[in-house]
Amino acid sequence: MKLTIQGKVQAKQRVRLGRYSRYTPEQTKNYENWVKLSFINQYPSFKPLENELAVSIKAYFEIPKSASKKKREQMLKGNIRPTIKPDLDNIAKSVLDALNGLAYLDDKQIVFLEVEKFYDENPRVELMVEEISYDEERVL
Repeated sequence: MKLTIQGKVQAKQRVRLGRYSRYTPEQTKNYENWVKLSFINQYPSFKPLENELAVSIKAYFEIPKSASKKKREQMLKGNIRPTIKPDLDNIAKSVLDALNGLAYLDDKQIVFLEVEKFYDENPRVELMVEEISYDEERVL
């Protein structure tokens, strides 16, 4: 399964402590809802995967307007990669938590995870989810 989530990459923010309770920041809720909507639009009648999963996430960040032509070219080729926030683990957390119950039963099924950051003119997140199948003789 391949999923593209258009728009600026968002990280999962920490739960905040309010005066009387804890709450999830609005920006995090909105992004997770956008991920869910993107999934439902691309896979309207998808049955959640039930086996072990391998996931690859590629986050594409917008090229800064201040970048020179030469630097811009290097960014597009992948020679210069983003070392800016959000962190890889927080990008993965926001996307994977949002897809719980939709793409897979629970994100605990993910046994392999690869996350990378790139620059591109079109900011987005590309996600690849594959079920892992083993031969009858499983090597430990």
